[in-house]
Amino acid sequence: MTSAPRFRFTIAATDGAARTGTIAMRRGTIRTPAFMPVGTAANVKAMKPADVRATGAEIILGNTYHLMLRPGAERIARLGGLHRFMQWERPILTDSGGYQVMSLSKFAKVSEQGVTFASHLDGSRHLLGPERSMEIQRLLGSDIVMAFDELVPTTVPREAQARAMERSMRWARRSRTAFDDSADAGVRDSALFGIQQGALDEGLRKASADALLAIGFDGYAVGGLAVGEGQEAMFAVLDYAPAQLDAAKPRYLMGVGKPDDIVGAVERGIDMFDCVLPTRSGRNGQAFTWAGPLNIRNARFAEDEGPLDPDCGCAVCGSWSRAYLHHLVRSGEILGAMLMTEHNLAFYQALMAALRAAIGEGRLRSFAVAFRVRYRQASS
Repeated sequence: MTSAPRFRFTIAATDGAARTGTIAMRRGTIRTPAFMPVGTAANVKAMKPADVRATGAEIILGNTYHLMLRPGAERIARLGGLHRFMQWERPILTDSGGYQVMSLSKFAKVSEQGVTFASHLDGSRHLLGPERSMEIQRLLGSDIVMAFDELVPTTVPREAQARAMERSMRWARRSRTAFDDSADAGVRDSALFGIQQGALDEGLRKASADALLAIGFDGYAVGGLAVGEGQEAMFAVLDYAPAQLDAAKPRYLMGVGKPDDIVGAVERGIDMFDCVLPTRSGRNGQAFTWAGPLNIRNARFAEDEGPLDPDCGCAVCGSWSRAYLHHLVRSGEILGAMLMTEHNLAFYQALMAALRAAIGEGRLRSFAVAFRVRYRQASS
């Protein structure tokens, strides 16, 4: 019997720059393009792990920053690791914590050693750098570990962008060394991804890609996007950034995004995505549908007996009416958040399945055009 691979990426078909394939790991196979629901604090909000899996999700994302602060990576390790702790047996990707440190922490100070910051929970002081980030992700039992990097706003001068990118590449090297030097047996079953930085500058992106390729990683993320630059600017970067990376390895666009963002990024060669949008929007009464986003709070749904999305095959759309969901959400009932979140995650997974099928059948362009026409007309 052949044992499961540590990490193997196989491209089954291409259509233009887009690819569909699989990532095989010890805890399971992930079909790409893939969307990863975000389980920030060891849970996908308003969902049980089995219900997340039932939507079609094959991998989720855990958050290093939040878990290191509460309940603590060492505690999770003592309790058997993140998979056992939250009862999710399939792969988990953990981010490095760098983005949250810079965006959530007060008085964060960056040095070559790492980032010193105050916890947003209790003000306690911490240092997070490449070595500690690798240690935390090892303690959590991550299947795909992200290198530690520095993210700065796209609005800062090019000189500051260059300094942050160059430091991120030094941290990438240290992340690789710390990952490889770990004596933990579980690390041998994990993969390590590097993160390309460089904001909106093609030259900086190329320099970052070259540095990452020289180090060598199992996959490569395009970082520093979806931070307020807008879709047009993001797509302009994606027109060249994925091609700067190793075509034989998965390409992961961090923190993206809206359904039409995902379709455009897949057309440009991205294989993996994560975003809080489907869960956060669900808790706030917004549903994603094939005909565009829908705010179930609107009064026009108060007596609407139709399904949330007539073209959706999820359990929510098959069982409950818009009127009932409207009532639950307007009343602040917990079930409303649960059902809206379940639908949104099922919609995102259905979108990924449709994209995989379109690539495999060589009809991605026609699928994308038809999707955008319907989605954007309804959204306008």
